[in-house]
Amino acid sequence: MTFKRYGQIILMRKRQKFVLTAILLSLGIGTIQFVASLEIRYALIGLLFGITWVLSAWSLKEGLTGLEWLTVLMPMTLFTAAVGFFYILLPDHWLAKLVVILLFGIGQYALLLTGNIFSVAAIRTIALFRAAQAVGFVMTLLTGFFLYDTILSFRLGFWFSAPLIFLASVLLLLPVLWSVKLEEKLNHQLINFSLVFSLLLALITISISFWPVSLAVSALFLTTILYVYLGIAQHHFSERLFKKTAWEYIIVGMVVLVTMLVTSGGGV
Repeated sequence: MTFKRYGQIILMRKRQKFVLTAILLSLGIGTIQFVASLEIRYALIGLLFGITWVLSAWSLKEGLTGLEWLTVLMPMTLFTAAVGFFYILLPDHWLAKLVVILLFGIGQYALLLTGNIFSVAAIRTIALFRAAQAVGFVMTLLTGFFLYDTILSFRLGFWFSAPLIFLASVLLLLPVLWSVKLEEKLNHQLINFSLVFSLLLALITISISFWPVSLAVSALFLTTILYVYLGIAQHHFSERLFKKTAWEYIIVGMVVLVTMLVTSGGGV
């Protein structure tokens, strides 16, 4: 059997695992709606968070080494938690929840494929690496929106929501910034970028808590800022950050900020 043929068989087996994992997790998300107690729902999401890590590790175990057990698996587990909490906030309509379950399954499968590419690219060059980075970027933003919307929906006050936004942002930023170079260790610069940007997002959370805007708008604004930080940081780590590129991201953030201020009725 040739090496190419062997590689195709391994990839096929992995994809079967990816499909099975995505289906099982989707069923888990869907089962939550049949639980009456809200406290039990939250507990089940926590359980599903752990199950996601186990199933993702089982699906990708052939290529995972060292730090990858954290950086490659974290996006899948965070996505499950984000969609699980957001799922509870949805209106009690079967069609809306069915759409979310289907999108969750597709998203989880895409994350598993992306994680597989990252684990392979850490060893040797792979053609789909840039595409995987793009998918990871988009899924990070989507996960961020769900997490931010959920945290803000609890209406705990900024003294609780800001630390939660900080923690969620750190967990979102670390894996996607690590994926730029796929290093064996988290270097100090990567950690510092993640902590500083997360702190800034937490401070922004405190600021917008005083503005008369809806939860969805607030979550969208935080996600836009996350987009700006991620874009600038990724270009920086890939040594392709130019003044024009930075301004493109900054302008997006400023446009969203102005739009948010105008629609909130607070003026510019």
